[in-house]
Amino acid sequence: MTNLRLNAVEKALARTTKSVDVPSNKISDYFGDDCFDLKKLKAAVTPAVFEQVQASIEKGAKIDPETADAVAAAVKEWAVAKGVTHCTHWFQPLTGSSAEKHDAFFDSRKGVEIFKGSTLIQQEPDASSFPNGGIRSTNLARGYTGWDPSSPFFIVESTLCIPTIFVSFTGDTLDYKMPLLKAQEAVSKVAVEVCKYFDEEVTAVSASLGCEQEYFLVDKAFYAARPDLYITGRTLFGAAPAKGQQLDDHYFGSIAPRVYAFMKDFEIACLKLGIPVQTRHNEVAPGQFEVAPLFEEINVAVDHNLLMMDVMQKVADKHDLKVLLHEKPFKGLNGSGKHNNWSLITDNGRNLFDPEGSLYFLTFLVNTVKAVHKYGDIIRGSIASAGNDHRLGANEAPPAIMSVFLGSTLTEFLDKVEATGELVYEDGEDKFMQLGIEKIPSLKLDNTDRNRTSPFAFTGNKFELRAVGSTQNSGTPMAILNLVVAEQLTQFKAEVDALIAGGKDKEEAIREVLITYIKESKAIRFEGDGYSQEWVEEAERRGLSNVKDTPRALKFLVTEQAMEVFAKHGVFSHKEIEARYEVWTEIYKTKLDIEARTMESIALTKIIPAASRYMGKLVETAAVAKSIGIESRGLVKTIEEVAYQIDVLKEGVASMATDLDRIEEMGDVVEQAIAFADTVKGVHFEKVRGAVDALEALVDDQEWPLPTYSEMLFLK
Repeated sequence: MTNLRLNAVEKALARTTKSVDVPSNKISDYFGDDCFDLKKLKAAVTPAVFEQVQASIEKGAKIDPETADAVAAAVKEWAVAKGVTHCTHWFQPLTGSSAEKHDAFFDSRKGVEIFKGSTLIQQEPDASSFPNGGIRSTNLARGYTGWDPSSPFFIVESTLCIPTIFVSFTGDTLDYKMPLLKAQEAVSKVAVEVCKYFDEEVTAVSASLGCEQEYFLVDKAFYAARPDLYITGRTLFGAAPAKGQQLDDHYFGSIAPRVYAFMKDFEIACLKLGIPVQTRHNEVAPGQFEVAPLFEEINVAVDHNLLMMDVMQKVADKHDLKVLLHEKPFKGLNGSGKHNNWSLITDNGRNLFDPEGSLYFLTFLVNTVKAVHKYGDIIRGSIASAGNDHRLGANEAPPAIMSVFLGSTLTEFLDKVEATGELVYEDGEDKFMQLGIEKIPSLKLDNTDRNRTSPFAFTGNKFELRAVGSTQNSGTPMAILNLVVAEQLTQFKAEVDALIAGGKDKEEAIREVLITYIKESKAIRFEGDGYSQEWVEEAERRGLSNVKDTPRALKFLVTEQAMEVFAKHGVFSHKEIEARYEVWTEIYKTKLDIEARTMESIALTKIIPAASRYMGKLVETAAVAKSIGIESRGLVKTIEEVAYQIDVLKEGVASMATDLDRIEEMGDVVEQAIAFADTVKGVHFEKVRGAVDALEALVDDQEWPLPTYSEMLFLK
């Protein structure tokens, strides 16, 4: 019988590093080659056309049909010259991935390539077959995608992609992009009003974002030999290897040749698409890596991250590798996240989280902390997913408890404000670390250390939301972060204006409100080890939530407080957020159901047969030994252990199947999701996996059917 695992090992060992052709030694020579941005548009259309597009992006002005035709003609000419034959509206439905429907430029009736402005602006994909939470019934299919001019066109595999929003026939949002655009508009509007306390020239504020993307790589042959990987994205079984990440030798280590070739190829593809990838390195776990781009405007950054994940997988395939984006593909090793580095930038170039500017800086810092304190549960709900449940609170990623890390300098300052009631902040002169070695230059100290255990950390001039899952579309957590900050700034301005109207000096009014906020939000600030049990107990005393599973965390999104804030700023209507609650709950339940049935299939068709064959061989060996007068207690004990684990596995699978049938009969999807969290994942997964992993340590290596952790992690 052919052993797929052993064949996979042979293939992996026989792989060679593929060469990668670099377009130029200077990235600037090819950056953006496959991207049609505003710079290219400006060069290709009349000033009047460009000004109208720019007005649409900056002020929301409507683009007329003539302008749309001119843009369509320009982008078509550019695309056709690069070998493009089709176009598609590229949108982000609630599946979590991007979606496309390709249409040819060529019109056979006229014998020419045609791309009209009307096609650029609007298309009609099916709105009922995508997740919609009941917004669209099956028999009512119409939905629309609409061009987002703020995000550049790009080319993937001879297809022109047009970033778009996705709405139903009734105008309800069905995607991740539209709420983000609305939240960005909300925070910009109120942030400008607050900025005018300090700078009358500010007319716009944009949120910027940089997404650090973590991922694993395994050889394609190993991936094909593991049904759990290609069906669920993670290993449902796998005994811990002797060597994992305990030596910390992989982190920032030398990059393996095959991986380096993939990274190089992948980065070239990204750079051509205008994605400003900047950093690459080995991550903590063996086989884990990270790529990080420069900051961009938040809407473009989210589009680029989603596109980057797609490109990553296509390029890896060329190198006989598979990308694992799941938050926890390997038990016992660090999972993967998507650290969202967020800040607010004015149109005259000020980073509102840059410490220079004392009161100006503190106004936005303190309001952000206050927003997380008041609306932390809503942020927690925005990062909930089946994959992320393996990370949050699992002693490797930020805990499920929302908290804010500010660093010792700012913490000491805010504590002093609380104690004295005085608010005077001065970011002192630069501090340097003296190393005592003359030939080594002094190292400049930041005003804060980093806290990798904090879900929301201030890192010197930005905040880092570290709790977003690696597979997740950042649109929702970023929409909600911007939204709650917008709401908090709205409340802040109302309070300050009321004090000014009552006769107080503007600066005095601002200080008074900020002092109140500093005191009120103290519970959310935490500088210590977020992994510790002491923090869990302390957080409970502070009244902070600690919800570790998705079904319960998602409920935060449909509380009265949450829905009121969503509706107030027009980001989600009640119907839209309730639909998402249903969709995301259904996705959670379905993913765990798929994992359970995959577990059952692998156990029954691969593990039990392999273990039984091995046990049969042991029994035969024992019988032969006994026939010649040799007694082997060790052999008998191994037979008993294998038999016992097979029985445990059979019982575990049968019990899980019974509960799956019972849960399926439940009428309510929320009840089903909670049952999956508590019973299927909380009980059955551990029992079934425990038996399989125990058998892996007992069964003959030649018989074991699944590639092992050591093989997948270290053979590249």
